[in-house]
Amino acid sequence: MEALGIANIQKWFVIGNFSNEWLPEASFENYIFVAYPMVYMALHPLAAALNDTLSGEGSRAGFMLSRRGKELYFPEGGIVAQGQEACGSALNATLGIALEDAENPLCLSSIADAVSLPSRAVFSYAPSAGVLALRTAWVAHQRERNPALRFPVSLPVVTSGLTHALAIAARLFADEDDEVMLFEPAWDNYQLLFGSECGARLRPVPLFHGGSLNVDGLRSALNAAGNKCILLLNFPNNPTGYTPTDAEARALAVAVRERAERGADTVVLVDDAYAGLVYEQGVFRESMAVLLGDLHERVLVAKIDGASKEEFAWGLRIGFLTFAGKGLTEAGMHALEQKAAGAVRASVSGSCNLSQHLLLKAFASPEYAAERRAHAATLERRYHACVRILGERRRHDLFEVLPCNSGYFLCLRLTDGILADRVRLLLLERFGTGVIALPGNLLRIAFSAVPEDQIALLFSNIVSACEEASGT
Repeated sequence: MEALGIANIQKWFVIGNFSNEWLPEASFENYIFVAYPMVYMALHPLAAALNDTLSGEGSRAGFMLSRRGKELYFPEGGIVAQGQEACGSALNATLGIALEDAENPLCLSSIADAVSLPSRAVFSYAPSAGVLALRTAWVAHQRERNPALRFPVSLPVVTSGLTHALAIAARLFADEDDEVMLFEPAWDNYQLLFGSECGARLRPVPLFHGGSLNVDGLRSALNAAGNKCILLLNFPNNPTGYTPTDAEARALAVAVRERAERGADTVVLVDDAYAGLVYEQGVFRESMAVLLGDLHERVLVAKIDGASKEEFAWGLRIGFLTFAGKGLTEAGMHALEQKAAGAVRASVSGSCNLSQHLLLKAFASPEYAAERRAHAATLERRYHACVRILGERRRHDLFEVLPCNSGYFLCLRLTDGILADRVRLLLLERFGTGVIALPGNLLRIAFSAVPEDQIALLFSNIVSACEEASGT
């Protein structure tokens, strides 16, 4: 190895056919087996140190990382870290921005005058992991909104929206040919994130069985999965607007526990994009992370949430990625934070500073809580208007309404012979109405985007288009 010029590297990827006696005494988690014999590639010492921390945990977190997840690290000692060390210096020549004086960025007043925030909160870079005050505030908000979230969780890493958080989670945990279990119908971006980008195999499970959450179907899929799988949960569900009942949520957690007790590892990605928007009694109102985050040492949870829907701030592109797991120590959670921050650094460098400070400003406003409740109440009224109107206009000859109790959407499954995309195009061309056609002959209706007084017209147009498409 000295001939290869890599004698001083302490941790290795081993590529090729090998026996254990080739390996230095170190955690096996610092080695990766690929195809070409007798070739060695270095694993960065910072990545190796994080892997060692996670492999020594009471949880199984280190064993659930993907190959790329094992490679990730945050560059401590690099440009970012050295710049942070220099903060407060009388002369700071580390920053990659232009300053007007010792504190304020050199900025255009034509931009600065449009925002009532200090220029350094608008124009300066945010840390790769996010503004610390916002990360801390988000943990407090999540504990307030999820009273049963009483176990330790990591400090959230700020991402450029929830999709970015999901992409980082995919990078951390999804290897080629890993199985990703998820209920269908599902958001179509999951295929891009986990399938196209990571090469993982999506294993869809029908969301409903007999009008209820298909817990037995999920249990069967988990039983058939290999030693490691990824379970992706999205409630309220996009596109159906369904959240499990209290009993269903607990039954789902039991199915995950049963798998862990058989000695299999599960990474659970909890996509909480529409968290808190629940409109019926008896529905589970907290995040599924509450039931799963302290469930078993073989269950690791990554909670994905953000400002887009929860704070009615879609274009700010602020998401959060938080980790939890039974037996996961503070050091282990910090190691996962460092890996996630490294993924941010390697992609967008850091999330928008302005957006983060706008969200902090909202949290500090005395009107914030009341405004948020008022907007949620608006969506709830629209949901109940949909339920009432669809109940009055039952057209089993045209469509059935899939179970719905929360979120932004509901779905209609059209009768055989009435094609969803044909109805969608008729609605556009003849009724000036837009809906989404989905696989399974579904129409997704975003009642979140329709004023309450126009919902009756919306469904009248849908009925008319379905009748035309069916020839009745």
